[in-house]
Amino acid sequence: MVRKRASDFDPEILRLFDQYVHGKISRRDFLDGAARVAAGAVGAVALLRQLLPNYALAQHVPTDDARILPGYITYASPEGHGEIEAYLVRPARWYQTDTPLPAVLVVHENRGLNPYIEDVARRFAVEGFIALAPDGTSPGGGYPRDIDPRDIEAFEAAEARGREIHASLDSETLMEDWVAAIRYLESDARIGRVGVTGFCYGGLVSNVLATRIPELGGAVPFYGRQPPLEDVHRIQAPLLIHYAEDDPGVNEGWPEYEEALRAHGIDYTAHIYPGTLHGFHNDTTPRYDDEAARLAWNRTLEFFDLHLRA
Repeated sequence: MVRKRASDFDPEILRLFDQYVHGKISRRDFLDGAARVAAGAVGAVALLRQLLPNYALAQHVPTDDARILPGYITYASPEGHGEIEAYLVRPARWYQTDTPLPAVLVVHENRGLNPYIEDVARRFAVEGFIALAPDGTSPGGGYPRDIDPRDIEAFEAAEARGREIHASLDSETLMEDWVAAIRYLESDARIGRVGVTGFCYGGLVSNVLATRIPELGGAVPFYGRQPPLEDVHRIQAPLLIHYAEDDPGVNEGWPEYEEALRAHGIDYTAHIYPGTLHGFHNDTTPRYDDEAARLAWNRTLEFFDLHLRA
């Protein structure tokens, strides 16, 4: 199966798609705008299908991989929505060692716990980390788990519904669900230091959790918006920050954030990946950039090895 590249599309189409997936325009608005570029409604629909996530491309680590122990759990979120469903993946050697293992909270984009995020959790587990990937949309019904990865139309509906649920939830209450996820991991004596990473909305959550949880082992936001600048002084965890080069909606807040990080002496490293678009790590869409995604992933593993295994 051949994945198209961002260079295969008119930049205006990519701009419209970015607005669509972030809930700034409707599906109809995207199709109307794309039709003007693609010279017709049929061409616009075809473009949308090519741009939508294809989860048949996403699996790096199969669910039955002998190196991992995956499963679904529910954890308490008393200050949030009460209970949250999550995907918990442990290394198979979990039962073979008395040494606490490090853990990574994996925070999804703005549409819930889809197969890409689940696979990211499994990727961490094969590297020896416990990975917890909550479904922030579970209070509204959650992301469906039984869709054929080849059924792009079904996934389009699931993603649209996920964005709808996500937008309907109170953002502050939802943030408490992510804080509760860290507390869930910290409550297990067999878990060592805990870090967080996330993508898009999850990048924002990673930044905010760094301001909320002083004992956090490290935070790695991928193309995420910045936390409130007045909270930056509370950050004690080291940060590894990944940005796409062409991502104006997110990057516009970076100069002031970096200034605040420097002013307060925060330990951070930031990378802006040349020639990339928002979502460059997500290997289910044409915005994926293989070189940048691999480099960012390797840097992330090195960062968590350094800060969570001590």
